[in-house]
Amino acid sequence: MEEAITEGVQVQVEAYYLETHSLPEKDHYVFAYRIRLKNLSTRTVQLLRRHWIITDSNGETNEVRGEGVVGDQPVLEPDQEYEYTSGSQLKSPVGTMQGTYQMTTTNGEEFEVTIPCFTLAIPGVIN
Repeated sequence: MEEAITEGVQVQVEAYYLETHSLPEKDHYVFAYRIRLKNLSTRTVQLLRRHWIITDSNGETNEVRGEGVVGDQPVLEPDQEYEYTSGSQLKSPVGTMQGTYQMTTTNGEEFEVTIPCFTLAIPGVIN
């Protein structure tokens, strides 16, 4: 599990290979990842937007930007957690994801929270 803490917001990430949804013979590899956000600060914050950088082992990079996560823009009070699961597809058996969340406080102060770089890999490819 990868972890980063930015301005009192903790981000933990764990990734999984979805073999039953993948077609390696067609260079189609599907991964799920679970993210847990925890507000370690004393202020209430809200996740507004996400920015992902997804890179496969062929060197192909895709950037994804959007509002919220999985259709939600969660508000986290101090010590509150929010967890969600999503997925990504690669054209290679190994890749990475990293990015940022754009957050805001209740008084309108916006800031970026780091999503740590994590590896997407079919089991046994990386030792």
